[in-house]
Amino acid sequence: VLGDIIRVWLPEDAYRPGMGVVAGLIAAFLVGLLMHAYVVRRLFEKGESLLSHMPVIKSIYPALRDFLNYFSPAAKKEFSQVVAVTLGDTGMSVIGFVTQSNPDSLPKDFRSEDNVLVYLPLSYMIGGYAVLMPRSAIRPVEMGMEEAMRFTLTAGVTGRTARKHNPD
Repeated sequence: VLGDIIRVWLPEDAYRPGMGVVAGLIAAFLVGLLMHAYVVRRLFEKGESLLSHMPVIKSIYPALRDFLNYFSPAAKKEFSQVVAVTLGDTGMSVIGFVTQSNPDSLPKDFRSEDNVLVYLPLSYMIGGYAVLMPRSAIRPVEMGMEEAMRFTLTAGVTGRTARKHNPD
């Protein structure tokens, strides 16, 4: 898209393939820099305020924003424990993330020292379930949060990152 815009402004012999990609990267970098400016942050907040008052968007946007903010490096991580949840007596397990292990953070009717809230994501970012379950139904998994999310969201297609094998 930016390549076509550049072609309009530059002479035909001055355009080189890839200039649109470079322009896109520069634009993304500049937008990132501008987001640190006070005035631009205030304008962004005003735009978010407008979105939060639009009928359909106000129910979707805050949840989507919170979900994406979770993966921001600057965000305080509310959960980092990857767990396996066993489904009944079938022996099947799914990967989940403990989102609330403190009973005081749960709604009053769900508070119990034995309950934890676990998010079970669905493959390919279709959605997921927040499930309140007893601690005995989960077991910790030695897998990083990002690795587990990648593994789950791609339905295992990307596979688990290879660990170095020590041939002792």
